[in-house]
Amino acid sequence: MPTSLCEVFEKFGNDENCREYLESLRWPKKVACPECKSEKISRVYERKTFDCDSCRYQFSVLAGTMFHDTHLPLHKWFAVTYLLCESRKGMSANQIKRMMGVSYKTAWYLCHRIRAAMKETEGHKLKGTVEIDETYVGGKTHDNHKSQWDKRTPVIGIRERGGCLHFIKGDQLDQDKMYDIIARNVDKTVDVIITDESRLYNFTQTQYRKVPHKTVNHGRKEYVRGDVYTNTIESAFSLLKRGIIGTWHRVSAKHLSAYLDEMTWRFNNRKNPYLFRDTLLKMLVAKNVEYKELTRAA
Repeated sequence: MPTSLCEVFEKFGNDENCREYLESLRWPKKVACPECKSEKISRVYERKTFDCDSCRYQFSVLAGTMFHDTHLPLHKWFAVTYLLCESRKGMSANQIKRMMGVSYKTAWYLCHRIRAAMKETEGHKLKGTVEIDETYVGGKTHDNHKSQWDKRTPVIGIRERGGCLHFIKGDQLDQDKMYDIIARNVDKTVDVIITDESRLYNFTQTQYRKVPHKTVNHGRKEYVRGDVYTNTIESAFSLLKRGIIGTWHRVSAKHLSAYLDEMTWRFNNRKNPYLFRDTLLKMLVAKNVEYKELTRAA
C-alpha cells in the first residue's frame, strides 16, 4: 500500500495503472460478467472493455461503480481518495481544487462521492464500556438566544472505549429519539453506559434498564470520578469540531451526515494500514450519488 502521496502518484500516475488496480480489487480471482456472472470473458484492449462470451454483455472495470462515466482522470480520483483518508481533520473542496487543478464544483462533487462510499453499514453495535454524549454544530455558539440555538444541529457521539466510534446526526432530540439512536448503535449486552447528567439519558423503561448507567455531573464541574468520565467521546468531538472550524469552515445541516460518515470512517480505521485500499473497495460497490441529488433543496 502507498505510504505517501508521492507513492500514490508513482504507482497510480496514469489511467492504465489505476484500471489494473481497480480490476484486481473488483475481481481478485478472475474477471466475471456483472450481468450473468460468467467467467468466460474476452478482453477488448482497444476500448479498455470486456466482452462476455456467454451473454455478449460488454463492460469495463468502471461499469456499475461511482467511477462510471467520470470525466476526471482516475489518477486524480486516487489522489483525492488518499488525501481524504490521510487528513485527520478532513480536507476542504477549495484545497482539493487548488491541489488537483480542477474547478470548485468538480472538487466539491468528487469529495461528496468519496464520502458516500465511506458510510459504514448499519448494524455494528458497540459493546464493553460505552460513552455517550451530544454536541451541537452550526448557528452562533456565543449567543444563548433561542433563535440562534434553533439553527444548531445536534450530533450524538457514541464511543466504545478501546473500540469504534459512531457519530449520528440528531433532530429535535428528546428521550425517545435518543433511546432509538442508542438502541441502533449499542448492543444490549453492553457492560456499562457512561453519560453526563442530561435528562436525555433515561433507561429505566428500556432494554438497558439492567445495564449499569453511570454519570458525571458537568454542571457541578465534575469531569472524572475514577473510571467514570466521558473524555473519550469528548476527544472525538474535539477532532470533529476542528474539522468543521479549521478545515470545512461551514457545514450545512443537509450535508452534515456525509461529513460525519467521513470522520467516523477515518477515525475507526486510524490504525488500518490498508485504509486507502479498503476505501477504494467501498467505492467500487457504493451507490453513485448524482450531482442533482446533492444540490436538491432540502
